[in-house]
Amino acid sequence: MKGATLEDYQRRMLDVLVHIQNNLDGPLPLDDLAAIANFSPYHFHRVFRGMVGESVKEHIRRLRLERAAHRLRFSGQPVTDIAFDAGYETHESFTRAFHAMFGEPPAEFRKNHRIVAHGPAPSGVHFVADGTLDGFRPARRAETEIAVRIEELPAIRVAFVRHVGPYDDVGAAWGRLMAWAGSKGLFMSSPVMLGIVYDDPDVTAPERFRYDAAITVSDAVTGEKDIGIQQTGGSRYAVATHRGPYKSIGDTYAMLCGQWLPRSGRELHPSPALEFYRNSPQNARDEDLVTDIYLALAI
Repeated sequence: MKGATLEDYQRRMLDVLVHIQNNLDGPLPLDDLAAIANFSPYHFHRVFRGMVGESVKEHIRRLRLERAAHRLRFSGQPVTDIAFDAGYETHESFTRAFHAMFGEPPAEFRKNHRIVAHGPAPSGVHFVADGTLDGFRPARRAETEIAVRIEELPAIRVAFVRHVGPYDDVGAAWGRLMAWAGSKGLFMSSPVMLGIVYDDPDVTAPERFRYDAAITVSDAVTGEKDIGIQQTGGSRYAVATHRGPYKSIGDTYAMLCGQWLPRSGRELHPSPALEFYRNSPQNARDEDLVTDIYLALAI
């Protein structure tokens, strides 16, 4: 089903960008920004990152520093106050960040009456003193367009171990699941390995990130202790293949959500992502890992 156009996505994202411009002193929680654009909170950050070319946090940080440069140039506000307004708790941390972006400390920038020259921005969006934006250009990556296919995934039954904690620590859940599966002789049936991803590790606090390490099992298999049984799938999915280390999988999510999706005319369903692991670090180098990412489509 097609219910959105590229122009729809751009308009909705522009609403978010204008809101950020006009509320730089506020907390700007992701759920509120997602609601403004009428996106699922679960997928919003990946759509934003893919369309705007930087994370929400990076975008807000850059605009606050650009606003700080504007105030240094056109106001007599003390540097310490400008630093606090930009979200920095100390003058020193503000000075380091400002120097990294503008090439000199805030005090020197003000003394030299520098013209506020903006650095690169993937979307072309910079701080605007009056908070108005007429539009933005969706970020485009240099890579070849991501290949996406639409698949009907039947409902599948899986055994799983729930992991709650930093994304980098999911290996412990896999170790527990593999040890249990081996003791039950389940590898004889060549189960499929997959991850059920409930949160985005780029924006979820590490201690709250949820992930299920899972393998497909038959109806005869039952869970025990920390081994659970659940059903997943049973929907239509947009599928993209990530090739390379797991640590860079977020880039593929961003291209799928922020580049392919707006041009597809489709919307995503707010259900967990599925990651099907076609090989593993035990039998492949990091650069040769293959992971199919499944995102459910609204039907």
